Amino acid sequence: MAGDNGEMRWITSEEELEQFYGTPNLSSTAKVSRRITPQYRALIDASPFCALASVGDAGLDCSPRGDDGPVADVVDESTLAIPDRRGNNRIDTLRNIVRDPRISLMFMIPRCNTIVRVNGLARVTADPRMCDRYTVRGSAPRTVILVRVSEVYFQCARAILRARLWDGGFKEPANLPTPGEILDEITASAIDGKAYDAEWPGRAAKTMW
Repeated sequence: MAGDNGEMRWITSEEELEQFYGTPNLSSTAKVSRRITPQYRALIDASPFCALASVGDAGLDCSPRGDDGPVADVVDESTLAIPDRRGNNRIDTLRNIVRDPRISLMFMIPRCNTIVRVNGLARVTADPRMCDRYTVRGSAPRTVILVRVSEVYFQCARAILRARLWDGGFKEPANLPTPGEILDEITASAIDGKAYDAEWPGRAAKTMW
């Protein structure tokens, strides 16, 4: 959108946004709950994957979380527990949470077009009783994220439908760069990309939990 002088014109206020989008309908606002209802719990219990967004002094972060079963445990109608399974040890999300507890979660269920979003405040615990509770295949998480839910609601399915995310006919694009190739390029071959890709499956199998 260009102004009179040809430069990009930016929208800088909520009032301007509302001129373009209008007022949301009742279903868009009535779906918000301040607690985890039985229906929302059923969806969260069925979700093996979520994206977790956090904010801190160093900036924003959004990380994938996945598990063999529910990715989050519904402790009660106001509390979620998310075991911190093994990853790359950057702990960007955990650093953010200890600095600023605000987080947002997006739960996804394969083959289901209903996304559940949760906003709330999080804390991190290494209490052995809590970590042991989420032991899988003999491995307990080093920490558990506890989320105090402030709101939960479902997301319109249009994004998934447009992307054909669960379309059985979707094929992975050919010739995409591998993680090893990305590392090789960024590090000017200080990391051997071919070796990284070749070793990754075995390393992942040993460190999944």
